Amino acid sequence: MEYIKGFTYGWMSGRGDFLKKEAKESLRLMKERTGSEYVIFALAALQQTPHSTSIDYNGSHMVGDGELVGMIEYARSLGLKIILKPTVNCADGTWRAHINFFDLDVPCEPKWRDWFASYTEYQLHYADIAQKTRCEMLIVGCEMVQTERRADEWRAFIARVRNVYTGLISYNTDKYQESNVSWWDAVDVISSSGYYPIHDWENQLDRIEAALERFDKPFFFAEAGCPSRVGSALVPNDWGLSGEASADEQRRYYEAMFKHANRRPWVRGFGLWDWAALLYGEEKATSDDGYGVYGKPAEAVIKSFYQSI
Repeated sequence: MEYIKGFTYGWMSGRGDFLKKEAKESLRLMKERTGSEYVIFALAALQQTPHSTSIDYNGSHMVGDGELVGMIEYARSLGLKIILKPTVNCADGTWRAHINFFDLDVPCEPKWRDWFASYTEYQLHYADIAQKTRCEMLIVGCEMVQTERRADEWRAFIARVRNVYTGLISYNTDKYQESNVSWWDAVDVISSSGYYPIHDWENQLDRIEAALERFDKPFFFAEAGCPSRVGSALVPNDWGLSGEASADEQRRYYEAMFKHANRRPWVRGFGLWDWAALLYGEEKATSDDGYGVYGKPAEAVIKSFYQSI
């Protein structure tokens, strides 16, 4: 697998957002200013709670199919390669890692089989779009930690996806979970979220390498990044951390992450988190404390690293 020089784009975009001229300009800037060669279109369907069995991918919280296809076509015109990543959020604010049900069916309680049926319908819808638009990869889930023990259901689900989509299939597990997925053999590419403390990258890369050795599959970080906020380099996964804006902290994090990962030839790229479809004004970059890198020093660090590969 070639090295993935990627960025996640458009997370939490809703109906009509990809039709705006600002969204296309944002994608163009992403490629120009970061040196990215891949764009990951991450979609956020909704279920009401972590114990709901119905997934809504038709509401105004999702970009429409036509606008998604149009943005994929525009990305192609820019020379970008495409990864489609349909995932799920809980409307009540619970993180998707906590989606969970009883292992044994109990009358009048929500069931795994009903959730997987809804999840399969959702994923197959976008697998069809990925196939028709010739996406290079489909990531069929993200950080769904409590679901990952249901190996039989995941294997059966991925087999159904393969009946629709013929490209590379990956699953994005969460940080620290790389050794807990028993069904990595069912995917083509292993990926995880690389939100590791700035001082701990060597330890974590050692652990990941040992955990994945027996599968002999390519690996990349489908997510990785750090808010530009004081303290975030130690807990880059904590988007709610309190602290003053610090573009320098974000820059130092990216420099450290790339330095350590570049020593490991088995790390085959990044899908950095994240580039908004509707950007803040560049004049506000120094006061923005989010994951975005637009107009911040980390932007140049990323471009330099990608161009060096």
